[in-house]
Amino acid sequence: MKDETIAQVQAETQDWTYPQELPATCHGFVLDREVHITGDMYDLFTYTCEERHQQVVAYFHEETHEYKLRVSYGLITFCRIEYITPKLAVFEAQLRKELDQTLADMATFNPATLSSIVRDKQIMEWEVATQLPAELEGFELYIRPTEPVKITNGSYIIIDYVDFALASSFTAYYNIFRDEFFAEARIWRIPDVTYDFDAHTLQELEKNLHEKLVPRLQEIRARAVAEKDEVHYT
Repeated sequence: MKDETIAQVQAETQDWTYPQELPATCHGFVLDREVHITGDMYDLFTYTCEERHQQVVAYFHEETHEYKLRVSYGLITFCRIEYITPKLAVFEAQLRKELDQTLADMATFNPATLSSIVRDKQIMEWEVATQLPAELEGFELYIRPTEPVKITNGSYIIIDYVDFALASSFTAYYNIFRDEFFAEARIWRIPDVTYDFDAHTLQELEKNLHEKLVPRLQEIRARAVAEKDEVHYT
C-alpha cells in the first residue's frame, strides 16, 4: 500500500470512535481493533470466529479507494456490496445499521437471506442434501445444501467440502441469474476452475456429483499435498 494512501486513511480515521464502541464479542465472533495492512487493504477492525472458520473485516481498499466489509466463510472471501462506499461517515452508518445482523446471519442460518429463486429451486429440500457424507476423502462438509450461503453476483454456495489443514476445497454454487449450478476447487486457496459439474437442474448436478465428486476430491488432495512444500517455502 502506498504511503500516501496510508496517510489518507490515518487522517480520515484518527478521530473515528466507532470501533471502540463495538462489543469485544458478538454472536461468537471475537473483536480485534488493531489495524493491519496487507497488500492494498488497510484493515480497520476484524471480527473472527475460529470455531466456525468465519471472519468479518472492515477495511479500506486502495484499488478502488472505498471502504468495504470483507466476509469469509472457510476459504471463500467476498465483499458485501451494501457496505461499499468512499465515505467513512456513510460506511459507519451502514455498519451501525447492518453489522450486528450480518454477524448474526453468519452465526445462525437465516432463510430470510435467500432469494425466492433459490427457494423455488428447492435446493434446501433436495434429497441428496441429507445423503452427503460429513467427511469425504479427508474433506469436511463445511457448507450444506440445507443452508446455502449468499455471496456475490447472484451466486450461493450450496456445497463446500474443505480440508482446512491443506487450505484446499471443492465448492458447488447456484447462480440465480444464469439458473445454473457450477463448481470450482481451491488448492492452497488458489481457485481451480472445472466445468465438469455444470448443470441446470438438481438432477443433472446429482449425476455429476455421483460420477465425479470423489475423483475430483482425490485430485485436489493429491495436488495440494504435492504443492505443500512449495507453498510453505514461498
